[in-house]
Amino acid sequence: MKTTKREKDILHVTIYGGIVNVLLLVFKFMAGVVGQSSAMLADAVHSLSDFATDVVVLFFVRFSGKPQDKDHGYGHGKYETLATAVIGAVLMIVGLDILWGGVENVVSVCRGATLPEPGMLAFWAAVVSILLKEITYQITVRVGKKVGSQAVIANAWHHRSDAFSSIGTALGIGGAIALGEEWHVLDPIAAVVVSIFIIKVAAQLLRPCIDELTEKSLPEEIENEIEQTALHIDGVSEVHNLRTRRIGSRYAIEMHVRMEGNLTLLEAHEKSSRIERELKVKYGGNTHVGIHVEPVKVNGVYALNK
Repeated sequence: MKTTKREKDILHVTIYGGIVNVLLLVFKFMAGVVGQSSAMLADAVHSLSDFATDVVVLFFVRFSGKPQDKDHGYGHGKYETLATAVIGAVLMIVGLDILWGGVENVVSVCRGATLPEPGMLAFWAAVVSILLKEITYQITVRVGKKVGSQAVIANAWHHRSDAFSSIGTALGIGGAIALGEEWHVLDPIAAVVVSIFIIKVAAQLLRPCIDELTEKSLPEEIENEIEQTALHIDGVSEVHNLRTRRIGSRYAIEMHVRMEGNLTLLEAHEKSSRIERELKVKYGGNTHVGIHVEPVKVNGVYALNK
């Protein structure tokens, strides 16, 4: 199967993100163990989930670019939606796991336990992570918007959630080091705060995936725009039975249009083809458009217009 420009862009930015994630993963685990920081170890787990989602994006987006075939008449776009859903689910699990671990450590301190002081290596690992992950987010989200890929944009937000995680980690570790033994609890508190941000991002990613997989229609303003595009064609008097949905990064549009009953089959075909072309110019060449042509009705009965 030929690799498209879109797939190459996705491949390159995802491989770049994967390399960054592997380097940070190793660095954070070492810093978390040597620096005795639960927040940094939680941050390392987050980087591990980042790397896992890079693999998911590479696998599913490759499949989503395949053309329609006998078994997939509408193409393979929902593989991309599935990839986004997997990323969101992984983020949710990671966020809940970090939240649970952080709460356990805070509770243990409240019961009299003493936490070790995190080391400076853990603090600097968090600072490096913030810089690298924000740069990776900016690069990835730019490519995601350019190629119109939900999965790549979702992966970009996964990078940024790691940057948010590292900000909280740096504050917690830095506070625990600077303020002394009584404030070592700031380390797990930071992990709890970060987990809430991660869970929120996960929910924001999962919501549109659920909408698409349950065949939710496109927003009302887009449907109105589609209807006006059809009505703009000379001879089209009405649009009804409009049905819309997303298939990965593209739209699927089906509608019934009414035209004058005395038009020839060729004339009706040319007008419906114009509607299809204009919709594809507006929403992309891969937009699925299905148009059913009907004559206008007079007193509820199909009739010729003379």
